Amino acid sequence: MPWLDNSPVRSARYRPIYRIVSWFLVAAVIGLGYVGAQPPQGWVVYLGQFCTFYYYFHFLILMPFLGKIERPRPLPISISAAVLEAAGARPAGRR
Repeated sequence: MPWLDNSPVRSARYRPIYRIVSWFLVAAVIGLGYVGAQPPQGWVVYLGQFCTFYYYFHFLILMPFLGKIERPRPLPISISAAVLEAAGARPAGRR
């Protein structure tokens, strides 16, 4: 849903708050999958309601809000600088 995420940086690698929040979305989706396989009775109903609430909250409220308040980490100068830095090598031309 790119129209809801108004952050100038799309990668979660440079957005520390969104990286944490995205794991809550993964947990909600797994919870919804579990709830869908169970009969609708007892605590499973409440778990399904909570996971459904968070699913919509994440996309409709949290993503636009985080795009406005979150300060991403600085982006690398080029993609090769980020890749070589992660590999432990020096970029070409810098010795």
